[in-house]
Amino acid sequence: MSNLTQSVPPPTRARRGEAAVGRGIDLVVAALTVLVLAWAMLLIALAVRLTSTGPALFAQTRIGLDGRRFAMYKFRTMRTGVGDEMLRELIAAELRGEDTSVDGSYKLDSDPRVTPIGAFLRKTSLDELPQLLNVLFGDMSLVGPRPCLEWEARMFPTEFQPRFSVRPGITGLWQVSGRSTVSTLEMLHLDLTYVRTRNLVGDLSILVRTVPSMLKDHSVR
Repeated sequence: MSNLTQSVPPPTRARRGEAAVGRGIDLVVAALTVLVLAWAMLLIALAVRLTSTGPALFAQTRIGLDGRRFAMYKFRTMRTGVGDEMLRELIAAELRGEDTSVDGSYKLDSDPRVTPIGAFLRKTSLDELPQLLNVLFGDMSLVGPRPCLEWEARMFPTEFQPRFSVRPGITGLWQVSGRSTVSTLEMLHLDLTYVRTRNLVGDLSILVRTVPSMLKDHSVR
């Protein structure tokens, strides 16, 4: 995971200042959202525990800024003890340029690993609320590239390494551009577009566009 920030120009003083303001917004918005939704998050955690065996929270190693590993938190949506072979095969096929879509969607079709309540949490993106803690810890931002798995990062072509020059986000250009209707290769190209054009106004625009995107019937992988 070396040289992940290659081909990205060094930030100017203005860009560093904007990044500092953006980080401040991340902290304020994440903290306020956690406070406002604390009871809702507690109820979700309770529902997950009561409807399937296993913990309410799921921690998974992801790759973040400069290729560093971190534990990303989500509400558990799958049964415990299941593998990810289906997802690995799907991502590999998409990176080869194969069309894996089913009725316009690139998500796993009828994933047997997902619990009934997990399907609802994924459809509404409520499973991602614990990632607000990752924002507070500094591992993630509100807006940025999708935090990828370790094996995904190893599979990505080198041309997409600049996506690791910024913190991954809870939402991003990929999400407001179609979520599960966007293939892995399309998502990676959107990540590069975001990294090369990112600015505070653009991030705020993505945040505003995320809400109606969440209300659409598109599950995420």
